[in-house]
Amino acid sequence: MSETLTYEEYLSQHGNLTYTNVGKSMLPLLREGRDLFTLAPKDGRCRVGDVVLYRRPPTSWVLHRVVEVLPDGYMILGDNCVCREHVAEDDVVGVMVSFVRAGHKHSVDEPGYRAYMWALLVFERPRVLLKRALLAVRRRMSKVVRHVR
Repeated sequence: MSETLTYEEYLSQHGNLTYTNVGKSMLPLLREGRDLFTLAPKDGRCRVGDVVLYRRPPTSWVLHRVVEVLPDGYMILGDNCVCREHVAEDDVVGVMVSFVRAGHKHSVDEPGYRAYMWALLVFERPRVLLKRALLAVRRRMSKVVRHVR
């Protein structure tokens, strides 16, 4: 019978973990079921821009980006999300070091990825405001359509 390891145990024993994501929160960087990402164990404090795997109690695991470093943890935001989340230092277990998209492996140190990350961080506030506005319009349009029917 095979032993089931936690993410922390796997990273501790094997050094890296390559996995695929579920959901749309990291679009356009990671596409569900199509792209892979590789994590390394967290080594010290994370930096703004790092994509981290963290525990969302009680049993969920989430891969999102650090947008602010705090004394007791981090503010985290998915690339396709509108709400920041506070994450405690101890809940972060791994940091993305590379990803595979369309069969090509990319490092988080590549200039193209660094430019993408910089743009996300610089334009975080306008991007979030625009996305919230679009979601509000979508909700209102849904109500209008239901009312017309």
